[in-house]
This record gives sequence, structure tokens and C-alpha cells, in this order.
Amino acid sequence: MRYLNIVGYCCIPLAYLVHYWLGHGKSWEPTVTFILAALGVIPLAHLMGESTEHLADRTGPTWGGLLNATFGNAAELIIGVIALSKGLNSLVIASLTGSILGNLLLVSGAAMLVGGWKRQTQTFSRASAETNAGMLVMAVAAMLFPAIFHLTYERTGGQLVREHQISLATSLILLAVYGCGLLFTLRTHKHLFTSEPATTDEGPQGVSGLGHGIWSTRRSVVVLLVASVGIGFVAELLVQSAEHMATNLGWNSVFVGVILLAIIGNAAEHSTAIMLASRNDMDTAMTITYQSSVQIALFATPVLVLTSFAMVAMNVHNARQLDLLFTPLEVVAVILTVAIVVVLSMNGQTNWFEGVLLLAMYAILGIVFFYIPEGEIAHIK
Repeated sequence: MRYLNIVGYCCIPLAYLVHYWLGHGKSWEPTVTFILAALGVIPLAHLMGESTEHLADRTGPTWGGLLNATFGNAAELIIGVIALSKGLNSLVIASLTGSILGNLLLVSGAAMLVGGWKRQTQTFSRASAETNAGMLVMAVAAMLFPAIFHLTYERTGGQLVREHQISLATSLILLAVYGCGLLFTLRTHKHLFTSEPATTDEGPQGVSGLGHGIWSTRRSVVVLLVASVGIGFVAELLVQSAEHMATNLGWNSVFVGVILLAIIGNAAEHSTAIMLASRNDMDTAMTITYQSSVQIALFATPVLVLTSFAMVAMNVHNARQLDLLFTPLEVVAVILTVAIVVVLSMNGQTNWFEGVLLLAMYAILGIVFFYIPEGEIAHIK
């Protein structure tokens, strides 16, 4: 991860150099800019995640939980807000779908494969897995109901004048459920989720299970603010180049959002989960994947919906109200993914072959999303 961060920092000025000078007006510019900007987001997202974890250690579990809720998926939120300001709602919905699929299939699968390759099995907390699975099932079901409503009444010729209200009301309920989830995990039933610092194959771990020393509050806040501003600038370039790159290469917006933007936005926590699994701390690794998906479904998604309504009210140029209208393939993919992951994880044990199954599922979905005709996407949206 250290070398990837170094490369990422070097790519940030290169992305601006290519976009505004070296590649200006050339056909290859959007693709190169996208790659460089994507690499540039990774170390900034890593900094945000690390500073949030250090602040959580300083403030205690209650405020720590709120900080993680706010900044745990900050990179995805920033990318989503910028895409909303450009009217790229289908890209936002696709990136939200991709974050859930990527966490549950790509990250979990890679963690199981890497962690279980030289081990018979790895174990994690069943109680925590059951609670997180319940929240996840409820969250994705609520997210998908507006899309199911749309598809049902579109096919029967019904009037869809209330889709905005359905998405808005659903988002408010999701945020309320997330608040209740924080209360459940941090106060009333925190004994189910609080454990001693993990002891892995490499000995006891420090902050975030990765052996870091604790930062001061001032340093954590400064790093968090600087990284947030940095991601805002780089994400602007990333989203802008993504649109042009997809057009030049003939790729559809759903594939770009579900696969590319989702992997970029989650790269830092992806590497953390895999690293922890390799050290035999599967409990923390699975918590990261579950909680990241729950945060996307219960926190990031409704926040982006409410943000889009605010942008429209303030007459932000190109902004449109974001409805929870997933494509049929996105609906089926999320439902099947959650079902498979819940079934595999309910016994509290994993092995490398289960990781292969999840990775194979992710690869198949990636291929299918790649070949969706762009015209069909526009029709659905």
C-alpha cells in the first residue's frame, strides 16, 4: 500500500498536466487523465480513512461511530456530489451499486482467498455478522423498492408522478435506521461488537489493527480537511474525464460507475481488509466489508438523494433530482450478491474456496455490465 500511495501522489500533478497542457484536445487525453486521477484518489482516500480512525480513538466509541458514519465513505460521497452537480445521475446510482457489489464480492472474496490460502479455515464473530447481515438485507431491500415500483408501473402504463416523493421518503427512513443502528451497536448492544485488540499472526495490532501510533487530534483534523479538499479537486477531474473516456471507448456509464469508480473510491479500505485477512484477523476484515456496504446503503445513498434535492432547490446548473431508480440488472445483481454473502458467512467461518466463488461472481457481473447497451440505460433512466 505504501508504494501505491507514493505512485498516487505523483499522479495528481501529472493528471492536471495531461488534462490542461500535454493532452489538451487529443483523443487519448480523457483516458490517461482518468487513470492518473484514479490513482491520485487512492492515497487521499487512505489519508481520510486513517485520520478518521485516529480521531475515533481519541473521541471514544460514540463519536467515533459518528465520525466513521460521516467520513467512512467520504471519497464516494465527494465523487457522487460532483457527479450530481454535472447531472450524471445514472453514474451516481451505478457507483453506489458498485460500492456494495465491490465490498461484498471483490473485497470479501479477495480477503477470504488471501487469508485462507495457507489456512484450513478462518473465523469471525457470528453475532456481529448476523446483525450486519440483517441491516444490509433491510437496507438494499429499501433501496431497491423505488426501482421495483418504477419497473412495475412503467410496464403497466401507470403514472410515475410520485417517484421523487418515494425516493425522498425512503432516504429519510434509511437515515433513521442508520441512526438506530449506531445506537444499537455503540450503546445498547455494544458488547456484541466490542472486542479486544486483534492478535494476528504478527502479534497485537494498534490503531485500526494496523500497528500505527495514535495521532494527535489537531494532526488528525488537519489531515482530514486537507485530504477532503484534495479529493474534491481530483474527483472533479476524475468525473469529468470518466464521461469523455466512456464516450471515446464506447463503454456504458453503468460499467464505469459499477466497476471503475466503485473500485477507486473504495481502494484504501479494500487493501486494509485484505491485509488484515492475510494476518488472520478475519473478524476485522469482515467487519470492514459489511460496515462499508451498510454505510453506502444506509448513509451515503440517502445523503446523495437529499443533496440532489437541495441542489435542485438552489438551481445548481445541470443538477437533477436523484431517484433510487436502479436498472433491472443492478436490482438483480444486488439481491443475489447479498443473498450469497449472507449464506456463506452465517456460520462464522471462511476458507479460500469461498473467496474464489465470490470473486468469480464479481467477474461475471463485470462482464455482463460491460456489455449493457448504452441506449437501454438511457431508456431506463
